[in-house]
Amino acid sequence: MKGLNIITPDVKLGNNVVIHNFVNLYGCEIGDETRIGAFVEIQKNARIGKRCKIQSHTFICEGVTIEDEVMISHGVVFINDRDPSAVAPGSSLKTEADWVCIPTIVKKRAAIGSNATVMCGVTIGEEALVGAGAVVTKDVPPNTIVVGNPAKVIRERN
Repeated sequence: MKGLNIITPDVKLGNNVVIHNFVNLYGCEIGDETRIGAFVEIQKNARIGKRCKIQSHTFICEGVTIEDEVMISHGVVFINDRDPSAVAPGSSLKTEADWVCIPTIVKKRAAIGSNATVMCGVTIGEEALVGAGAVVTKDVPPNTIVVGNPAKVIRERN
């Protein structure tokens, strides 16, 4: 971990967390026995539960809560702003005071496929499966499979 990761002192790591190379963690909480792949960034005020797998090239932004035993596949991106812009009215660069973080929740034992995008303000239900490449724009019911852009339920998950 030394020299290849940036982990700020305010990160709360549980027991037996595995962190691969080139990871940025700041102001977040990671639960026991979670595994974090290479090239992952997890921002402040994000929470990852116990026994999760966060695979490589994933971005978990501020305001995301991932409950226990969740699988986040390669290249998943979470969004926390419905109306992003670089500048505030008057053309000054935006600061934290100029926007509102919109939270997202991924419930226990859900799984999100590679290269999915999860828009802010949604809940992905317990044991739901988001297909690879899906764009989640609304809540995903528990025990269902969603695919496509925008993601739509195709069936229940067994």
